[in-house]
Amino acid sequence: MADFLLELRSEEIPARMQAGARTELEKLFRREMDEAGVAVGDLTVWSTPRRLALIAKGLPKETEAVRDEAKGPPVGAPDQAVDGFCRKNGVSREQLEVREVKGRETWFAIIEKPGQAVADLLANAITNIIRDFSWPKSMRWGEASLSSESLRWVRPLSGIVALLDGEVVPCVMDGLSSGRETMGHRFHSEGAITIEGADDYAEKLRAACVIVDHEERQNLIRERASAAAKAEGLNLVEDEGLVIENAGLTEWPVPLLGRFDEQFLDVPPEVIQLTARVNQKYFVCTDKQGNLANAFVCTANIEAVDPAVVVDGNRKVLAARLSDARFFWELDQKTPLAEHAKKLERITFHDKLGTVVDKVDRVAKLARWLAEEGIIKADPDLVEQAARLAKADLVTEMVGEFPELQGLMGGYYAEKEGLPQEVAHAIRDHYKPVGQGDEVPTAPVTVAVSLADKLDTLVSFFAIDEKPTGSKDPFALRRAALGVLQLIEENRLRLNLAYPLASQAGELLLKTEPSLAKTGLRHFADLVPDYGTEAAAKAMMALLKSREQADANEGYETGKRAVDAAIDLLDFFADRLKVQQREAGVRHDLIDAVFALGGEDDLVRLLARVKALQAFVETENGTNLLAGYKRAANILKKEDYDAEPEHTGEEDPLALAGDPEFDEVVAAIASEREKPHALSYTPEPAEKALMDALDEVEPKVSEAIEAEDFEAAMAALASLRQPIDAFFDEVTVNDEDPERREARLALLARFRDAVHRVADFSRIEG
Repeated sequence: MADFLLELRSEEIPARMQAGARTELEKLFRREMDEAGVAVGDLTVWSTPRRLALIAKGLPKETEAVRDEAKGPPVGAPDQAVDGFCRKNGVSREQLEVREVKGRETWFAIIEKPGQAVADLLANAITNIIRDFSWPKSMRWGEASLSSESLRWVRPLSGIVALLDGEVVPCVMDGLSSGRETMGHRFHSEGAITIEGADDYAEKLRAACVIVDHEERQNLIRERASAAAKAEGLNLVEDEGLVIENAGLTEWPVPLLGRFDEQFLDVPPEVIQLTARVNQKYFVCTDKQGNLANAFVCTANIEAVDPAVVVDGNRKVLAARLSDARFFWELDQKTPLAEHAKKLERITFHDKLGTVVDKVDRVAKLARWLAEEGIIKADPDLVEQAARLAKADLVTEMVGEFPELQGLMGGYYAEKEGLPQEVAHAIRDHYKPVGQGDEVPTAPVTVAVSLADKLDTLVSFFAIDEKPTGSKDPFALRRAALGVLQLIEENRLRLNLAYPLASQAGELLLKTEPSLAKTGLRHFADLVPDYGTEAAAKAMMALLKSREQADANEGYETGKRAVDAAIDLLDFFADRLKVQQREAGVRHDLIDAVFALGGEDDLVRLLARVKALQAFVETENGTNLLAGYKRAANILKKEDYDAEPEHTGEEDPLALAGDPEFDEVVAAIASEREKPHALSYTPEPAEKALMDALDEVEPKVSEAIEAEDFEAAMAALASLRQPIDAFFDEVTVNDEDPERREARLALLARFRDAVHRVADFSRIEG
């Protein structure tokens, strides 16, 4: 067995491309070896700013001989077919064999492939790897670059080291010949370095001041940067991305601590950190109290004779950057946020959705509504003020330089301007949460603005049919929906989402919205909890249709589009909530069981129901009741019996479009609910016991659900376990008497419906 070393040396590879390049090198090498039939064992891939290196351990020196067989045309086939088969497989007619296949004589080619030297296979593989290597950006160079067929690489390729078991693997690529010589550190090493093989590669380069292992460089930067800070009584602000980037910029990293003028600490600490990080790749430090210190840690690529000279040079560059940041900070404060906000009319939010000012106006109205309705206990005036100023910092110089600071800078400017603290904090935090694990706001004014902003984004893009697809979500609507769910759950907001979604969509679709459409949208939301989104939508459409009488009426069409958008959004929220709760460890079948009930858009209540259901089904009573339910459901299904109310047919609300009163439309839906009829025979004891149990349990379940005491609802259902078991043991459901059979099926349907008041148990596994 032999070890193989490949080094591809070039001018500086951008740090951001090195991780992808390592993955690409490994992928292409494995591809080439798989195609050559060479098994690959341990594989190590390293990178520095000036080289990619691969070491493959335990490669064979030769491949084994292979004997293949290929089935050809039948004997008697045209000569052209037989000759083509021979050419394809590299054999002559004399080498063909005749075998019988399904009673017919058929030509077979026996192909003997002798073993090959792996060095020859590697030589071909190296050229293929270099030619097929994919970079995010690449270039051509030299005279050869005049041709579009010339070699492309991220930077000019300058050397190839290729050694198998210490012997050079000869190959030539675009005028470069492979060898065993490489180069060390640009400043600390002179002349070529001769590599004997894979085993001494890393140590030979280390002696030339190159740490070829990128992970070793990362560890060194972490340890020495932290040590440099501690030596000054400070703490390094951890930044893993910056560690990786500095490791990608240096071959011999030397962290050094320096100081900058304390006067710059008047600038917000986030600005200083971003200035140091983004522009100079420096770490920052904090003091023992956690406050930002006037210290930075830079990572040099040389072991300087006088480190103070290196530190001073970096300090001067950082000072210039911090001076620019301070200038922006002071300049922005000369203009009040309200004046900045007026400039937002020059920024297009979306071609179909108007400017950022249009969005701000929608958000302000929705945020104020959330406060006025008492959904969020906040001062409506402060909420509206915060909403109208929340996007103002987008036009400031500081956010123009560092877009990552949007919101944060607005909060700082609001404080400097003397605005109420609640307003400043809402401006600062209204983008939160921006993902899993991010802080979820709890301050009422902030929650109102954050929730309104995210709801408006979702409604706006759903209203113009810009919805996420399986692979694309350009407007981050999934993240916005997750943020809404987190805000509602964390703050336990009692919010029926249907109305604000439909209302916001309606307002977006009509600048001057008919009052009738507003009324219909509110009624739509009121009906959702009892009748589900579909039935509520039908009732609302019936009202609009009956009042307006014209198919093309603007109010009717607007209302219809608004409700459609709201229904789609409610489904979208349901999908996001399922994903979120599954990741939190909630069983997916239980989530489905509660969602299947429909008509539930109060997320706090919905989650409480799911958690109570999960606790219940894990008990013995829950397991046994589930078994009884499934037995009842199977009987009903087998008998094609379904006593559940349907919102369709002759009493469909749309059939009542001429009725001018909305309450009558609602009554039409309610009238569809059937009630049990009196029996004309004496029920058996177990049958009567189940009836009595249901008479007792049904009101308890209803009361418990109304009080949102879902544990009590589950406990009430648990009392049905013994009666339903006894019913199945002692009563014949499919009695010969049609009346008895029908009554007992109705009783089972009643039992099923009682269980369905809590959840659809048919969705529960087990």
